[in-house]
Amino acid sequence: MNRLTTSWGAFTLTRFPEDPRDQLRAWDASDEYLLGHLAESGTDLSGTVAVLGDRWGALVTALQAAGPGELVQISDSYLGREATRANLARAGAAPDAVRLLTTQDPPPGRIDVLLVRVPKSLALLEDQLHRLAPAVHEDTVIVGTGMVKDIHTSTLRLFERILGTTRTSLAVKKARLIHTTPDPSLTPRPNPWPHRYDLPADTPAPGLPGLTVTNHAGVFCADRLDIGTRFLLANLPGHLGRARVADLGCGNGVVGLAIALHEPDAELVFTDESYQAVASAEENFRTHVGDGRKAEFLVGDGLADLPDGSVDLVLNNPPFHSHQATTDRTARRMFTDARRALRPGGELWVIGNRHLGYHVTLRRIFGNSELVASDAKFVVLRAVRQG
Repeated sequence: MNRLTTSWGAFTLTRFPEDPRDQLRAWDASDEYLLGHLAESGTDLSGTVAVLGDRWGALVTALQAAGPGELVQISDSYLGREATRANLARAGAAPDAVRLLTTQDPPPGRIDVLLVRVPKSLALLEDQLHRLAPAVHEDTVIVGTGMVKDIHTSTLRLFERILGTTRTSLAVKKARLIHTTPDPSLTPRPNPWPHRYDLPADTPAPGLPGLTVTNHAGVFCADRLDIGTRFLLANLPGHLGRARVADLGCGNGVVGLAIALHEPDAELVFTDESYQAVASAEENFRTHVGDGRKAEFLVGDGLADLPDGSVDLVLNNPPFHSHQATTDRTARRMFTDARRALRPGGELWVIGNRHLGYHVTLRRIFGNSELVASDAKFVVLRAVRQG
């Protein structure tokens, strides 16, 4: 089930980190539709081909075999980039076959073919189209792709407002293509990202009410303080002294920021697999705490870059989606990684929806789980590394 067949060859593809038990594929029908269209239409790939939102590298792994002049992948996902590296190596691609950029990097100066895998976040799409628009010229071929359920009128309006006249294809296997004709005369409105807002006066953590927080596009709940984070902020541990604290899956970093403001001797580590998230967390920390305070900002696979037994406290609001798939796999990996990174006696504090049953998972991994707080929707759980 991990073999993608295209006009340029067949490729074995996996997600990252690779897990033989994972039944989720590294591509879907929208990737197949786009690759098939490019081959059948004879699209000229000899110039600069930019691929935005290629989730696990399926598109660039196939396209590198077509021999484009310059192939560039632009991704917000560390895990997606690592999957791309592995898939390219497995396909026998040269190390420089694809230029890997993040959504925070300057985009190419000129783009001859722009391929867009529609992301889950409309905000991220808006931000990236704005960033890429100056590189598009009147002859640029622009094709987007996504599953029908992910392409809405608002999606098409973004392409049309920022790049040019847009139409969609017929649906094939519940996937659809987006065709845009560049319009050099367009003068789109300024890019609204990053977005900034003031934390409400009733934010339940000392030092946070009224602070302005910055959110780069694609960060979870980028226009307001979400209710899960609010509940965790109301129930954070205190009296941490010189503890080393990891904000795991930090998003915009407001949880770690609360610790930093209330615990002046604590050392903070912010980590997320999203480049947009870590950029947001670092900007918020530097703005409100300053450059003199020691902190680390890591884009990576959870706590994988931290040594065993190197932190005292991990704070975590784990996602329960991997793109459109509902799964607890990410949470389980985060909890397992947290146990490895914690010192004996160190604690993992987790916020989650009540129905997810994280207390069962924590007991399996840590051998214990304590309910710290709960309401009708959320629970805050505490697990201690005992050895």
